[in-house]
Formats: sequence, C-alpha cells, structure tokens
Amino acid sequence: MSAARLAGASVSNGLTSRRSEPSAAIGRRRRLLAPFRASGVCSFSALVDRERFYRSGCRLSSAKRGKYSPLSLRSQLSSDFGVGSTDVDEYVGSSFVGEELPPRDDPRTEKTEEATELTVISQCQSRITDAKREIIALSLPALAGQAIEPLAQLMETAYIGRLGAVELGSAGVSISIFNIISKLFNIPLLSVATSFVAEDLSKSASKPFTVAERKQLSSVSTALLLAVGIGIFEAIALYFGSGQFLNMMGVSSASPMHSPAQCILSLRALGAPAVVVSLALQGIFRGFKDTKTPVLCLGIGNLAAVFLFPILMYGFRLGVVGAALSTVVSQYLVALLMIWYLNKRVILLPPKMGALQFGGYIKSGGFLLGRTLAVLTTMTVATSMAARQGPLAMAAHQICMQVWLAVSLLTDALAASAQALIAGSLSKSDYGTVREVTDFVLKIGLLTGIFLAAFLLISFGSLANLFTKDADVLLIVKTGILFVSASQPLNALAYIFDGLHYGVSDFPYAAWSMMLVGTISSAFLLFVPRMIGLPGVWLGLSLFMGLRTAAGFFRLSAKTGPWWFMHREVQKFDRASQFWREGVFLCLHQLLSLY
Repeated sequence: MSAARLAGASVSNGLTSRRSEPSAAIGRRRRLLAPFRASGVCSFSALVDRERFYRSGCRLSSAKRGKYSPLSLRSQLSSDFGVGSTDVDEYVGSSFVGEELPPRDDPRTEKTEEATELTVISQCQSRITDAKREIIALSLPALAGQAIEPLAQLMETAYIGRLGAVELGSAGVSISIFNIISKLFNIPLLSVATSFVAEDLSKSASKPFTVAERKQLSSVSTALLLAVGIGIFEAIALYFGSGQFLNMMGVSSASPMHSPAQCILSLRALGAPAVVVSLALQGIFRGFKDTKTPVLCLGIGNLAAVFLFPILMYGFRLGVVGAALSTVVSQYLVALLMIWYLNKRVILLPPKMGALQFGGYIKSGGFLLGRTLAVLTTMTVATSMAARQGPLAMAAHQICMQVWLAVSLLTDALAASAQALIAGSLSKSDYGTVREVTDFVLKIGLLTGIFLAAFLLISFGSLANLFTKDADVLLIVKTGILFVSASQPLNALAYIFDGLHYGVSDFPYAAWSMMLVGTISSAFLLFVPRMIGLPGVWLGLSLFMGLRTAAGFFRLSAKTGPWWFMHREVQKFDRASQFWREGVFLCLHQLLSLY
C-alpha cells in the first residue's frame, strides 16, 4: 500500500484528522519505536485512555487476534517495515499482553488503571531522581576541570604581581587579548563537537562502548582538523599582530606596559594551537560522557605550570617571559595527554576526506560564533577602558577580573551537565524530567551564587594580598570588593541559563539576545568609565551579567518558545502523546493487515 493510499484511509472517531501519522510512521519507523523503549512503561495498557480507545474503533476482534500475536506480529513488523528483530522483540514484549483488553465496565479495568497510574508516577519520580543524581555525578569532575585552569592563572597572576605593577598590568592586557582571540572560535567548536560526537556514538553503537574498541567517528576527525587549522591561524595573527592588538586595547607604544605586554603576547601566541586543540578535545570527551579524563590531563598540565613559574621567573630570572613560557609548556602537555587518551578510543584520522563534517560544524557553530563574539567584544571594551586608566588601575582590574572569572566559572560545570541531561530528556519527550532538572539547577545555581558572594565579601580583602604588595594597587582593589562579591548570584544564573539554552537547542535566541545585551553593555562601558573611572568598568560588567540573567528569565517564562511545556500539565500531555503514538501504530498495522 502506498503512503498516499494509507494516508487517505478512514479511521473512526478522531483518527481521521491525523492522516499524516501513518505515512510519517512508515518513513520514521525507528523514531516511532524509540519512545516505547525510552518511556519506561512496560505495557500498552499503562498509558491508554480506555474510554477514548474503545471509541476509536481500534479494539481487536477475536478473528484478528491471532494475526497480532507476538509471534505473528514480529514477523510482520520485520517484513513490512524492515525493523530489526531486536526492536521488534522489545516493542512486542512491552506493548502487548496477548489477550483482549477487558470490557470498560469490568471492575478489573478500574483496578488496572489505578495500578498503572501509580506505576507511571513512580517511574517518573525515579527518572527525575536519577537525573538529579546524574547532574551531580557529571558536575563534580567538570567542576574540578573548570577550577583547575583559573586557579593556575591565579597563581600566575600572584607570581607576576610580585614583580611590580607595570608587569602585572602588562600581563593582564596580554592575557586578555590572548583569551579574546583564542576563544572566539573555541567555545562554538567545543559545544558543537560535544553534540556531534554524542550523535555519532548513538548511531554507530550497536553494542555498549568499551575502551578496548577503537571506533571511526568522522565528527572526531573533523573537530581535530578544524582545531589545528584554527589554532595555527590564531597563532599567526597573535604573533605578527601583537602590536596592533595592544594599540586597539589602548596600550600605545609610549606606555610603559607596551613592551612587556608585546613580549608576553608574542610568546603566548605559540600556545594557541594547543589551546584550541585541547578545548576541542574536551568537547569530544564530553560527547563520550567522560568528564574525568580531561580533569586528569588538565591537572597534570597546570600542575607543571605552577611548578615551572618560580623556577623560570625567579630561578632563571626570566620574569614575565618565564611565566609565558611556563604556560605554553603546560598547554602543549595538556593537549598531548588528551590526544594520547583519545587515541585509545577512536581512530583519529578520517578514512577519506569526503567523510568529514565541515559543513555541519560551520552551520551549527554559526549562531554560537555570533554569541561568543558579542561576549568577547564586551569584555574587550571593559579591558580597554580599564587600561586607559593607567598601570595601577589596570593591575587592580586584573586582580579583580581573575578572581571574578575563576569563581564565576565554577557554576559553568553545573550548566554543562544540565545541558547534556536536558538535551537527552527532550529527545525522548520526557518533559517532566526536563522541568524538574531545570528547576533543580536554577535553585542550586542561585544558592551557589549567594554562598560565593558571602565568601568573597568576607575574604576578598585578604585574598588580594596574595597577588601584590603594592599599597596603591591594593587600595584600588578594595573599591572592587562589592563588584566581585555582589555580582556572583547574577553570574551563576547567567551561566546556568546558557546551559539551558543549549540544552533545548535554542541557539538563535542565545545568539541574538547576547548581541543585544552586549550592545547595551558596551555602550555603557564606552561612556560611563570616562566619567567615574574604574568603578564604571565594574558597573558595566555587572550590568552585562544582569541583562544576561534577565534575558534567560524572559525566555523561560515565555509560553510560546521552546519552554512552552513549563507552563502546562506535563503528565497529562505525556500520557496523551503516548496514547496517540501507540494507538496510531496499532491501527496502522490493522489497516496493513486488512490490505
């Protein structure tokens, strides 16, 4: 029977209006079977509204019951739809009880419905509890990974700060430029690689993955080749354009910070390929749901940097040059360790160039690239306005920014875990779990932000002494305590909302909202610091994080966007949706059998 004839078949009591369902089911048979396997419901009767089912005309007669026995249907499913025997056995075993449904006035019906209702509720609660546990299990290693590199940068700032205010300000400008250029493409590449690798694994994994296997995944090869190409391009741009980048940041050749900053930036440029490759590798490992291996590699590499800082800076008297060389060595060590571990799991080189997914990466990363550009532009304007205040102000700004970013990014681990779980649950139409996970991570994020604000408000004055002994710099730093501490709840929620946007694949809104927020914040940063100095820079950054949080709340509260299910009764929707899928599938086979 053709799809057109099947779509035109008349099905009584409401199923006629869903003519596209049978034809769509033929074309997407595996997608139709997937919700049955993932729903956690063990029988067809568990989710069917019996009153509507009997009215639909889909009840099997005794004459046809033999045709729909598990043995007969298994053969028919395999021959008619090309469905694998494993899928058929699983579907048949979970959807049919081998007998007719009891009459609707039978007392057994009411008892069965009550029992299955309790079973469904229990299973939903179990899935939600498991999801919360998985968030914590994934967040802890990711949290360690997010903390390692900022802590190493804090150590670097502390060592450089002992050399003097000019050296600290120079390092701050050069590190900011390096981060801006190197992360412009890195963040989109990391996020897209995570999704593409996870998708490739789900398609190719016919059996559970083991470390002993080496798979051929085109998404992995594409990510690595893109990372190498982007890294080389960034290294060339940073090395030969260091002077121009410093002029753009407001550090002219007449400034005492220009010469040391250019030296640091030129040396840091040598590590750009390693930075891009290591971030792409972190995205690949996230696709494998492995957050422990990156932590191990980052820990070894950054520990080496901390060990080399005093040796090269003070032992060999290289100063800021020694700090830059230590960082570059650690970056390549991290990248090589990750490649070594990944090579045990997959074949790194593609079988042929045609198998690479350059088009998919470029298309999917387009929106994220625009979003990242908006963030980096705002941060660049902030650093530039701070540099225009002089070496002392720039040194104080560097200390505040390092602490601010190091503490704020701790919540990014929670956002990354929520992103993975929400994406997985949403693909199964498990809206109840998505809603519970969303509420859970927002509450945890807010509490984390409040705790960090209180901690920094009490201790930041003492922490600043670890970075410099310059009394003038410390005096300016104390004026930034309120900015660093009070903005932590906003920072935490902003990062959580980023993870939620990515989890529901709301990349267009994430990009356009960030561009609007960045435009407003950049305009504020361009004018206010000229009037009130460095506090204007910190107020502009606080405004930036506050607007990001407000944009997230606005999207989450919208009833017509991707979060529409947050404003409806999820359980009823899930049951109705499952009923229609099961009912249409059964009637489809009845029509095919009659034909």
